[in-house]
Amino acid sequence: MLKVNASFSKKVPVPGVSMSSQNYHASVEVELPDGLSPEQLAGRIHETFVLVRDSVEAELQNGGGAKPGAPNPAQFPAQTPTAIPKASGKQIKYLMDLAISQKMDVQTLNARASQCFGIADINQLNRKQASDLIDMLNGKEAHRRAA
Repeated sequence: MLKVNASFSKKVPVPGVSMSSQNYHASVEVELPDGLSPEQLAGRIHETFVLVRDSVEAELQNGGGAKPGAPNPAQFPAQTPTAIPKASGKQIKYLMDLAISQKMDVQTLNARASQCFGIADINQLNRKQASDLIDMLNGKEAHRRAA
């Protein structure tokens, strides 16, 4: 197995604050099968980088960046005991790996998540939704459990 690490960073000026910027960064590590030709390897590396880059750009376009002085949502846990936790980092990584293996770009993956769950992108999935989307991408019938 080969491991490929792809990352993308972008600095964005903070509106109204001179000489200040925010840095946005995403990275992913994927495993590739042995025996790929140099062209196949280069193609998979490119696809992985494009997925990471497009994820950062989509997050910025969807207002994913924290505003200066805005409260951190992690400081305010959900008050209802039935709240379903956000998708884990492993679930999001696995969804991205599945997308890459199926030659799906981040916009298509986000569109599938939006169509199925009414969200803007996969980073907004809860654990159950992420699990259902993983099942769908794997060709399994999504498990419809009560929330």
